Amino acid sequence: VQLQASGGGSVQAGDSLRLSCAISGMAFSRYTVGWFRRAPGKEREFVAASFRSTSTHYADSVKGRFTISRDNAKNTAFLHMNSLKPDDTAVYYCAGSTGAILSTVRRSTTYGYWGQGTQVTVSS
Repeated sequence: VQLQASGGGSVQAGDSLRLSCAISGMAFSRYTVGWFRRAPGKEREFVAASFRSTSTHYADSVKGRFTISRDNAKNTAFLHMNSLKPDDTAVYYCAGSTGAILSTVRRSTTYGYWGQGTQVTVSS
């Protein structure tokens, strides 16, 4: 299983970005995809998850601004980020899980497969 994240960049506060995560090697539609981020000097934190194509989940800090989506035909997940803030600056990682249950989608330990990360920098 391989995950390839892309789409990061440097933007101004209030701008939008769309991150992509191309996934190969697993039956994508049945699995859970998550996005996590690690800001400088902080621990990795949950951002959003798409649970087996049936439900979506968000961290409170991004709810209403970020949207996770997936194109199962293209084995690709997306993180649409609107109204970006400087606090959103981080390396963003996509992750895949073959055995997640609903109550564990926010835990990084749920995910066995990780992409390489893409940097998002938001300036004020």
